[in-house]
Formats: sequence, C-alpha cells, structure tokens
Amino acid sequence: MRAVDIILRKRDGAKLSPEEISFFIRHYLQGSIADYQVSALLMAIYFQGMDAKETAALTEALVNSGETLDFSGFLRPVGDKHSTGGVGDKTTLVLLPLVAAKGMTMAKMSGRGLGHTGGTIDKLACIPGFRTDLSRREFMAQVKELGVAVMGQSPEMTPADGQLYALRDVTATVDSIPLIASSVMSKKIAAGAGTIVLDVKAGSGAFMQDAEEARQLAEAMVDIGSVLGRKTVALITDMDQPLGHAVGNHLEVAEAIETLQGHGPADLRELSLELGAELLAGSGIMEDRHQAKKSLQESLSDGSALEMFRRFVTAQGGDAGVADDLSLLGSSPHRLTLTAPQNGYIGRLDARTVGNAAVLSGAGREKKGDDIDLLAGIRLYKKRGEKVQAGEVLAEVSGSHRDKLQAALEKLSDAYSFSEKPPAPQSLIIERVAK
Repeated sequence: MRAVDIILRKRDGAKLSPEEISFFIRHYLQGSIADYQVSALLMAIYFQGMDAKETAALTEALVNSGETLDFSGFLRPVGDKHSTGGVGDKTTLVLLPLVAAKGMTMAKMSGRGLGHTGGTIDKLACIPGFRTDLSRREFMAQVKELGVAVMGQSPEMTPADGQLYALRDVTATVDSIPLIASSVMSKKIAAGAGTIVLDVKAGSGAFMQDAEEARQLAEAMVDIGSVLGRKTVALITDMDQPLGHAVGNHLEVAEAIETLQGHGPADLRELSLELGAELLAGSGIMEDRHQAKKSLQESLSDGSALEMFRRFVTAQGGDAGVADDLSLLGSSPHRLTLTAPQNGYIGRLDARTVGNAAVLSGAGREKKGDDIDLLAGIRLYKKRGEKVQAGEVLAEVSGSHRDKLQAALEKLSDAYSFSEKPPAPQSLIIERVAK
C-alpha cells in the first residue's frame, strides 16, 4: 500500500477503505508519510468528500492514534456533550451538575476559548482555587467517586487530529464537513462516553452560519456515532444572538450559577434542560425525553443540581462558596454603558459582533497563547424582540483595562439594529437530528 495511490484514489472520487485510511494516519504519525502528501489528501477530501463509512473510519483512526479512556467497569452510564461554539454559551457549567445529580456520569475534557467563542477551561478558572490540570489518575478517580469531572484536553489523546488540524489550518481545508465531524467525534469517542449529545450552533455567531450547513455537520457526526456504537443525538440551535445575557468568563460563570439556583435566563435554562433530557433518555436512565426534562426541572427547583455543583467545585479544589456568593468570582473595576439611540424594538442583536466586542474588552483571545482578562465581558440587558425607549440601557461593557472598553463599546453598538415593529420570533432549537 502506498500513500500516493491512496491520494490518487480519493482525488478521482473513489471511496477509501478503513484499511487505507488507517494505513495513512498510522504512517503519517510514524513520520513515513510527509506533510505534503497529507496536505494533498486533505485537499482531495475537501473536494471529493467522504461518505458515512469513510468518515467513521477516519474518526476511528484518529481515536486509535493515541490514548483513550475506558469506563466499561462503571456502574453509571457515561455521557458527554459537545458544542460547536457560540457567544455566551455556558451550558456545560449548568449541564454537568444537572445530569450528574440524576445519576449520569459526565467525564468532560474541555479546551480554552479562541476568537469570539469562549472556552469552558477559561470559565472555570474564574472560580478561586479550581483546578483543571488533573492527572489522568485524578480525573478517573473523581469521575468514579463523584460522577462528574472536567480537565483540560490531553495531548496524548487523538494526537493525529492535532497534527491534521495544523495542516488544515494552513491549507484552506478547515471547513470540510467530513474533516470537522471526524475531528470533533474522535475526541468524544476517545473520551469514553457511551451517550453523546451535540449542540450544533447555526447563525451569525456560529462556525456554521448557515442552517443547512449546520444540518449537514450534525448528520455527519450522528452518523459517526451510530457506526461506532455510540448513542448520538444533535440539536441544531440558534446562534444569531448570544445565549443568555452574559458574555465573558466570570459573568458567564455567575449566570450559570444563577441558573442552577433556579433563576437565570430562559434560553440558557431551556437549552440546558433539552440537552440534559437527551442525555438521560439516550442512556436509558429515563424512559423518554419528556420524563427526563421534568425530572431535571425538579433538580433545579429542589436544589440538588446546585448541591452537585458545590461538590464538583470542592472536588477540584475550588471555593464552593461561589454557589451562594457570586461576589467571590470578583468584579470588574471599569464599566461603560450602551444606551438605545431611539424608540422601537430590537430587530437584531448580532452574536458575532457581540463576541468580537467581548474580545476587544479583553475577554477573548485573537490567537492561541494570548492572555485574557477573566473579569472582562458584556452584560446584555435587552435582546432581540424587546421594546426599548431612547436613552434606555441596552448593555454594559466591563473589564480591568479602561482603555479597552471604548473600542469594545463602539463595536457592541454595531450589533444592535432597531425596527418599528417587533421581529418575527426565532426558535432556540431549530432541529433535532438522530438516527
């Protein structure tokens, strides 16, 4: 078997066998297939695509390139959730303790934020003392004892994916659905979950801005899960405007805690409940999604989800007092407010522009390795469809560096547009994709 023959077959539109895909990935990692040959195959995949079996085979090859987690001896079902990234998306912080309180194990590996989307590891860093640099042994022990743990992504897992992504980034092959789907799902499968729920964002603040492209990606990832024996469901959700009212790390943690307290914004609560219901029903803990959602609502009302959050924070060295005293998260020393320039309705609140404004305030990274201001961010007081009066406060920009806030405020003002009549409502959950 030769690399050039595999490249030629895919270039000409042939379907690659699992053996050919495994050979290519294995020998690339070993250094016997050069970067330029991998780049050629990536471009061939970009133009010719891959069917469900090919994409699943690529995913499996990426999984087998490194270490994996094995929860086969655990008594409780193990689940995982992935979001394709959005603005104000803090559902992981709500979802993990919420479903863990109902008997599901959530073993999550998360990353840091880049660009206009936030990362779970950055958010958790806002909690005093919280550790995400767990060893593999610590992580597995906590998962077994408590049923929930979060750690940073391990470089020992799916190393081939990291190398492929570096090449995709410089060869204009990032936005290929088979390559995106296999990259995402390889990390989920390597992490050992039996039930996977995917939150595929669609809209201006999402990687997939078009709903049809989001559907194709969702279907590709669900197909991979099905072929590789994982119960997988995807929800395509709206990201034309930010999720919740908080954008920025410590503000988002506070909003997640408020949701666990039984308050919080309606859209964040609804999405967390829907994702949680998919996990509980998909794993067999609950009979169906309706029963699961009702049970999860009870966990928010009776305080059991918040108590699980306290135990989760304590287990990872954090100050569980944040669950009852949000001031422990800190506060920004500088603030600027944005006011409505006219009477009317908010016709649009562009999520990507809000995210870019948050980056300007210091809350996000423009490139990997950038420092971020954990206290910077944006609080949205008015969102799409709400009626406003001229001079009424729409939003607030805050941060540790006053000199950054004016530019952030000016960018934020571009996110709002106004109309004389209320806009047509948009559904938070656009579509459910499942086998």
